[in-house]
Amino acid sequence: MDTLLLNNIKDVRHNIENWKKDGLKIGLVPTMGALHNGHASLIKKAKEMCDKVVVSVFVNPIQFGPNEDFDKYPRTIENDKKVCEEIGADIIFAPSPKEMYGENKKLSNIDLTFVCPPYSLVDCLCGKSRPGHFDGVATVVLKLFNIVTPDYAFFGLKDAQQLFILKNMVKDLNLNLTIIPCPIVREDDGLALSSRNTYLSAEERKQALTISASLRKIESLYKQGITDVSTLFDTALSILDKNTELEYLEFRDYDNFEKVSNVKNNTLIAIAVRVGKTRLIDNIIV
Repeated sequence: MDTLLLNNIKDVRHNIENWKKDGLKIGLVPTMGALHNGHASLIKKAKEMCDKVVVSVFVNPIQFGPNEDFDKYPRTIENDKKVCEEIGADIIFAPSPKEMYGENKKLSNIDLTFVCPPYSLVDCLCGKSRPGHFDGVATVVLKLFNIVTPDYAFFGLKDAQQLFILKNMVKDLNLNLTIIPCPIVREDDGLALSSRNTYLSAEERKQALTISASLRKIESLYKQGITDVSTLFDTALSILDKNTELEYLEFRDYDNFEKVSNVKNNTLIAIAVRVGKTRLIDNIIV
């Protein structure tokens, strides 16, 4: 089936209005493009649950810091369209920053209305080293929700902090949709799929495999009855390749996002590591 590639909000809304008139269930898969099997799993889940599926492809400038990889972030719209057509997505919405934020906006929090999640949820994990990142994420996602008005929106658990923040936003702002969390998809060797994996050299990829290995070790020890966070942290640290740089390894209750000193059911164990110049994240929930 042909997937419509649309670049402006008006055309997307026109299609949505027609679907709504027919009483169709609509699913949204927000992405920054460079689609891989992880994204494909989200689109497939959306196809299972919904009559129509919109995949947004937008490298969102307001969630990147001044020294981050906005300019070099992979943009592969032709391949993205093939992925969407193979699975059967109905629309790719691929707007420009100008289309999303207006002609004369400077894309700063003094010139644009931003959504600001609670400080307690953003001043930790990825938000600690990326100030303003989750304001940018929440703002663009709310805009996408308002444009597409989906019944369901699909997000990967690899971005566990993002998922928690967005579910919180939906609840706090009384948005009329349901967020569907989808499992992390991994390579055969255990590396969590990420568009940034393309930055890794062969040697760096070997180093990156110790990230998921450290999480598997924590999970194994937890199943053996070891719950002390400091013990689990030290063990994981001993597994990480010495040529990588640990940004954080944190243990948080995934019901309220508070830190825990002993692992229990529904604990998020989240990690961020720099491998060469590439920042990778991963997690498990036990």
